[in-house]
Amino acid sequence: MTKQTSLITGVIAAVAILTTAPGWADVPTTSFGKPSLEGQWDFKSATPLSRPERWKDKEFLTAEEAAEYEQGIVERRASGAESEGDVREGLDGQRDVDVGYNSGFLEIGTNIDGSLRTSLIVDPPDGRMPAMRSEARERNAPYVAMQGESPSGPEMRSLTDRCIIGFNNNPMRSGAYNNIMQIVQSESAVAIHVEMVNDHRVIPTNGGPGVASSTRFWKGYSVGEWDGDTFVVTSSNFKQNATPYGTGPNVKMTERFTRMDEATLQYEYTIDDPETYEAPFTARQQLRRTDDDVYEYACHEGNYSMPLVLRAARKMEDDGTANKDWMPSWHKR
Repeated sequence: MTKQTSLITGVIAAVAILTTAPGWADVPTTSFGKPSLEGQWDFKSATPLSRPERWKDKEFLTAEEAAEYEQGIVERRASGAESEGDVREGLDGQRDVDVGYNSGFLEIGTNIDGSLRTSLIVDPPDGRMPAMRSEARERNAPYVAMQGESPSGPEMRSLTDRCIIGFNNNPMRSGAYNNIMQIVQSESAVAIHVEMVNDHRVIPTNGGPGVASSTRFWKGYSVGEWDGDTFVVTSSNFKQNATPYGTGPNVKMTERFTRMDEATLQYEYTIDDPETYEAPFTARQQLRRTDDDVYEYACHEGNYSMPLVLRAARKMEDDGTANKDWMPSWHKR
């Protein structure tokens, strides 16, 4: 055997080892040679976005710690109790029809992310969202204050109350319900459909054409391209108050989709807006493949709450009882 033949044999053997390693052969591919992102994906999670204070020096949980934490969530929710870091952020403890829902209508994550991280935020390294600048808080203050006012019309309610945007899809993050999305893929485009508010985007894979800075979109203007085996989506040009995490008009959101195996899609997003936050931040999550269907979310057609809210506001004004505490508990934050 020559040295050249020996080298070739060694390379073939190494490739065989790599391609039979766990996870490698499990990544489905398309007919045009890209990893398949297609399927229905569940993104509800019990992992908090920002790392809780009790885990401030702990990046990962052990499997035993994760199991204990998940069991604690189940027990607290059964008893109606709350605790620091619970992703429901105040939704626990509801009784009867408080804020129009009881727990039977909610679908909250009870499982830690597959990475076993103590936060979805992976950068900054402390796992916590950077501080919001004071000027950004001032910029957002009128919109926040408006939601505590007695509304004269629907334009004085939030964009989510008006069914214009959802509250878990910009970017995708675990919420109270509808934590599911579907991806359909071709060589020229990737379509993402989130169940919440029937939100959908058709994203070109070639970077897409440019758009004027004055042109604004409820879900931002999204273009995509492949970076190796990762599909990268860049979104900008959001409409006012539709920006992610209270950011400003110049925010850039970068999402990354990486198929890890048959049952797992890694989803990562970076929010970059120096006018709002002191530093960019990145969150990462492992989405789980599901056979559940994505159903129609007929928010506008069934938005009976809007006329009822306006009717209640008129009645409270007539009774002289309208005040800034008039809205239910979800809006008292």
